[in-house]
Amino acid sequence: MRFARVMLGYRWALLVLLALGACTSLPTVATDAQQPAAVVRLAGPRGPLTASQSHAILARLRNRSANSSIFDHHLAREEAIVGSPLTTGNTVKLLQDGPATYQAMFEAIAAAKDHINMETYILEDDEVGHQFAQALIGKQRKGVQVNIIRDGVGSFNTAPAFLKSLGDSGIRLLEFNPVNPLASRTDWELNQRDHRKLLIVDGVTAFLGGINISNVYSGGSSHKKPAPTKANAGLAWRDTDLQLRGPVVAELQKLFLATWSKQNGPPLAASNFFPAPGSPGTQLVRAIGSSPDDPFSLIYATLLSAIGSADSSIHLTTAYFVPDPQLLVALEAAVARGVRVTLILPAETDSWLTLHAGRASFDRLLSAGVAIHERRGVLLHSKTALIDGVWSTVGSTNLDWRSFLHNDEVNAVILGADFGKQMQAMFDKDLIGSRPITLEQWRQRSLNVRLKEFFARMWEYWL
Repeated sequence: MRFARVMLGYRWALLVLLALGACTSLPTVATDAQQPAAVVRLAGPRGPLTASQSHAILARLRNRSANSSIFDHHLAREEAIVGSPLTTGNTVKLLQDGPATYQAMFEAIAAAKDHINMETYILEDDEVGHQFAQALIGKQRKGVQVNIIRDGVGSFNTAPAFLKSLGDSGIRLLEFNPVNPLASRTDWELNQRDHRKLLIVDGVTAFLGGINISNVYSGGSSHKKPAPTKANAGLAWRDTDLQLRGPVVAELQKLFLATWSKQNGPPLAASNFFPAPGSPGTQLVRAIGSSPDDPFSLIYATLLSAIGSADSSIHLTTAYFVPDPQLLVALEAAVARGVRVTLILPAETDSWLTLHAGRASFDRLLSAGVAIHERRGVLLHSKTALIDGVWSTVGSTNLDWRSFLHNDEVNAVILGADFGKQMQAMFDKDLIGSRPITLEQWRQRSLNVRLKEFFARMWEYWL
């Protein structure tokens, strides 16, 4: 799905982009030189907390962690890099695969009273897309304003009639960077894509992760034989989302509204975008949005810092793995200082170029001691990380050049051992369904596979 969609929109434009030499570079993140913040301040439902309130909350979280010094280390590094507030009083629900995520989304949509904001890379006009359309149109007719941002390339094949039915109901639609330059409302930027998957209901509940609006997610990874499509070839898609409530939702709402404004979207109807959030839970969460318009990718810098701060373990799961040199060095350095580094990557994919571009780094990583496992029997689409059991992230960001340089992405970082245990259980389950890749085995791969890696690596910047 991914490569076919991208190449459909890029078929004629890639040559122009390459000719112009429109290349940007990833930032150098010197994690060892970071100066941790002297005081970590939290934000609650009524805004920033006092130093004493922050200290009390963090002390309780430290007591729940197996190693409080590790928790403090990640906390300080996080504060030093990211500008968005670390919010307390949140609930975070881990959602695995499409069926569970869609069910939770439909329940939230059904309960909406004021507005629904959706931002998605892919909006299909298939069975799942029509289910969402029916639910959203129904709420729009009841006076709940619905606003949708869809990506121009990701949703390139979506039927105009389907989109017209949404617009005719009163739903406000915005196409992010259309493929057709004449349809653009801003400077035409074909290579900059909106890869975020974000749903916000009434400014109270938010969903984010890797799941688009598409039939390919309708069969969870526990099902062996979902309805086959051209995209999944009969494989179930394995993905991860979060459902969030609490002060962090306001930070995600700001990202949605900023994107709408940046794309010069039509005026939004007056809505209660920022209701009083309350404190429905105890989770410590930071929303991190990245865009090529920023000086550098905050998600990239935050992840590299977390890897550089790792003390015991790094667990990474990603759908598209095309590491840049700095990420490779960070993973090698972690192993060298005694950290267990484990990657779960796809055995099957919808983008063979991306698959082989990533595999070109396997020999180097395996030689350094990184453990690599390939998830079998499903099409892995998750983008998650767990470091030292206390630093977790789930979002839309892959470990590749496209996510770090060319896409608008959104992740949530959750600090604490309680949620880390849930992430560990999910990682262990995926590990059971994966096969280990050994260095000896990998060095016996065929010449044909090596040639594919060589060719794919030439395109890594654009994948």
